[in-house]
Amino acid sequence: MQKTLWKGNEAIAEAAIRAGCRAYFGYPITPQNEIPEYMSWRMPEAGGVFLQAESEIAAINMVYGASAAGTRAMTSSSSPGISLKQEGISYLAGAELPAVIVNMMRGGPGLGTIQASQADYFQATRGAGHGDARMIVLAPGNVQEAVDLVQEAFDLADLYRMPVTLLADGMIGQMMEPIIFREMQGRTLPPKDWAARGRAQDGQTHFITSLRLDAPDNELFNLALQEKYKQIAQDEVRYENLGCEGADILIVAYGTTARICLSAIRLLKLEGIKAGLFRPISVWPYPYDALRELALQDCVKAVLTVEMSAGQMLEDVRLAVLGVRPTPFFGRMGGMVPQTQEIAQQVRLILKEAIR
Repeated sequence: MQKTLWKGNEAIAEAAIRAGCRAYFGYPITPQNEIPEYMSWRMPEAGGVFLQAESEIAAINMVYGASAAGTRAMTSSSSPGISLKQEGISYLAGAELPAVIVNMMRGGPGLGTIQASQADYFQATRGAGHGDARMIVLAPGNVQEAVDLVQEAFDLADLYRMPVTLLADGMIGQMMEPIIFREMQGRTLPPKDWAARGRAQDGQTHFITSLRLDAPDNELFNLALQEKYKQIAQDEVRYENLGCEGADILIVAYGTTARICLSAIRLLKLEGIKAGLFRPISVWPYPYDALRELALQDCVKAVLTVEMSAGQMLEDVRLAVLGVRPTPFFGRMGGMVPQTQEIAQQVRLILKEAIR
C-alpha cells in the first residue's frame, strides 16, 4: 500500500469516517480546528451528519443523543474545550453510551497558549467528569498510530459501552507525516439492541438515562461499572518497550515527548550509556505491571519520567515502581517542549549520582 502525506488532525478525521463514524459535533479551538473543518465537508460525502454546535457543552450533549440512537459519534476539542465537556462525558459514562473524544492538548492552565502540552493527563486518566467513572484513554506517538488507534477507539467504545479518549499533544495534530490507511479488522461487537430506535417488536421501550435517584440502585450500578473497569484494566493495556532489557536507566514518556526521548537515547548510546524507552499507549488502563517488571531488573539505576507537564504521569510511574528504584522527573510546561540535549543531560546527572 502506498503512503500518502497527511496532516495529523485531518488524518484522524478521515480515519474516524473510515471507522464508521457518522455523527460529528464540535466547536472550533486551536490546535484541533482542522478536525471539524475536515468533517464539515467530508462527513456529508460519507452520508453522515456534521454540526458545529454553539458551544463545547452543546457538542458533547449532541454526541450523547446520537450515541443513544446507536450511531457511532465523535467530538474533538482542545484542553479548555474538553473541560467544558466534562459534565457531558460523565453523563455518557453514567448512561453507558459509547463515544470517541479527541483531545489535542494545549498549554494551560486557563486559556494558556495554543502550543502543545501534556498537562491534561490528570483530567483524562483520573475520571470522566464527576462520579466514579472512567474513560479508556489512548495516547498515540505519531500520526500513523493516531490513525490506527481511531478504529480501536470506536471498537472499544462500542464493546464496553463507554467514552474513549484519544489523548494527543497538539504537535501530533499539526505535524504532517506519510501514513497508510490500513484495512482495519474490527472486533466482533455485540448488536446495539439497547439503542433508542423506537418501540421494540416486543413492545418494550428503551429508556436511556444516567439518573438513578434511588441510592441502593445507584450503588449497584456503580459496582457493576467498577467490575467492568477491572476487566478493562486486565484486557486492554497497551505499551511499547524499546531497549529496556538490560538498560542502565528507563525513560518513561508518551506522545511526541517519547519521540524526543528516542533521539536522546540514540545520543546517549554513542557515549556507552544504555537507556531504554517505555512508552505507554493506553494511559488508562496504565501498564503498571509491565513497567514494574522492567524496573526490577538489577541493572536499572533509575526510572526517569519525561513529560510536557509539571509531572502528571509521574504519579502512575511511581505507583508502578513502588519505591524499588528512584523515580526522577524532567518536564517542560506551558507549551514548552523538552529538548534532546536536556533529556540526555538529565540522564547523565542521574547516573552520575547513582554511582557515587
